[in-house]
Parts: sequence; C-alpha cells; structure tokens
Amino acid sequence: MLTKADFIRHSLGLHLFFGRIMKEHALFLKVAFFPKNSELIRRAEELMRAFEEFLSRVVGIAGNNVSRTVLASGEVVTPFTLEAERATEYFTGTELDTAITERELDLSAADRILDPDRVEQEVKALNNSAITLISEIIEFKVAVLNALNECRAASNTYPLLVEHILREARLYLSLVQKLQDYKEIETNIIEEEIFWSRIMAEHSEFIRGLLDPTEDELIATANNFANQFEELMNLARTAQGSTAARSRVTRETVRATRRLREFKAAATEGLLNCEIKAVILPLLGDHVLREANHYLRLLGS
Repeated sequence: MLTKADFIRHSLGLHLFFGRIMKEHALFLKVAFFPKNSELIRRAEELMRAFEEFLSRVVGIAGNNVSRTVLASGEVVTPFTLEAERATEYFTGTELDTAITERELDLSAADRILDPDRVEQEVKALNNSAITLISEIIEFKVAVLNALNECRAASNTYPLLVEHILREARLYLSLVQKLQDYKEIETNIIEEEIFWSRIMAEHSEFIRGLLDPTEDELIATANNFANQFEELMNLARTAQGSTAARSRVTRETVRATRRLREFKAAATEGLLNCEIKAVILPLLGDHVLREANHYLRLLGS
C-alpha cells in the first residue's frame, strides 16, 4: 500500500513521462496519414491537444511534488526536447505548446509535500482524467492498426510501430489503475525488462528502417542493437527462476541500454544539425531517447 506522498510522487512522475509520450504518439500518427484520411487526422489532432492540456495540468501540480530521481533521469525532458519540438513544428506545420516544455525544464523537487491532502485529491482527479484519455487513445490506436492491417487506410507509419505504441498505452493505463488503488507499480524488474527490452529492440528496428540507405554505419549499429535487445528480452524470460541469472541479465541490460541511449542522443543531435539522412522527425529521436532514460531509471541506473 502506497503512502500518500508516494501516491502523489509516483502518479505525477508517471504522467510527466507517459503524458508527453502519448501526446507525441498522436502527433506522429497525425502527420503520417495522407490527406484522404481527414477523419483520422482530425481525431489524432484532438487526442494530441487533449494530452497536451492534460500534461499542462500535470506540470501545474508537479512543482515540488515530484521525485528528484524522475526529474534527473532525462525521461521528462532532455537537452534536445525544446529544439526538437521547434524543428518538428517547422517540418510538419503542426503547432506544439512548447511552453509546457519550458515549464518542465524549470520543475524542481522538495523533501516535503506542502498541503498533501489537497494535492492528493488533485492527483486522484488527474488519474481519473488519465484513465479516460488513455482509454480513448487505445481505442484510436486499435482502429488505426486494424485499418492498416486490413488495407482500409495507408500511412507512412509501420503497422508494427502502431502495435508498439498501443502496447505502451496499455501499460500506462494498467499503471494508473494500480496507482488509483494505492498499489506499487515498480515491483517486478524481470517483467519490466521483458517489456522494455522489446521496446528498445523495436526502436532500433524502426531507426534502421527510417535511415537513408546510404547511412551504412548507422544502419549496421541500429541492427546490432535490435539483435542485442531481442536477445536480452529472451534472456530475461528464461532467467525468471534464478536470482543469479536475473542479476546477470539486468547488469547486461543496463550496459546495453546505456550504449543505446548514447546512440539515440547522438542521432537526435545529428538530426537537429542536419547531419543524418533519414525520414525521422527530430522529436521522434528525442522521444525514443526519453524512453531509454526511463528504462535506465527502472533498472536502477
């Protein structure tokens, strides 16, 4: 059973990370559709704005009420986020509320939550709003995935990428529901490793497939990461019955995720500086970098 302070901090930390992730999922879906799919574009825009408004509410409550560890992890914002948003606005013509990012960059933590009873009620309301919004974006992602798989719509997004972001939304929903019952959400590191190593493997596959064919070295590096994280995911599955094996897999996963984080950071910077040929929006580079930072925090690194 979570204490009141832990309920507040875990909820706000989760929303600062995943609320932005969901907002960007809606953006990436929107800009990948063709003009014919105007209804899908409109719905993606609606969901993006809804998560943008939600994230603004979260930031308004988070000051001095969120964990220092979360703020320091790089999962909320990175040194590239603001510039990546501005570049993505320029490339797509979609306006983004960069003031939220500026406010997040100014967030700080405190040792004690002031007026915890009031903040607890505000966070409960946030969680209820999140459950509604996440359920809506899950429904949309399922509809998009079905339309792509049944050739009722076309997109510049891989069907696997839609499946990938659907899994993330379902995880987010399950975690918020646990928090509303004051349950711990970071209790099984092996399950987290299986989930997030798969995510890291797929990130590497997406990067590999979105790079220009002339980027031989980057393609080879991304391919190596994809193979490595697929192996780590499988090792995590087989290590569940052995404490020694679990510890060994976790150590290997930490080392690999650190290397992947550096690769993603360099790639994001390269995209922003127009040094890499790819069909990757700079904000997508920053997005997957934040997810690597989140994974490292879960791994205790």
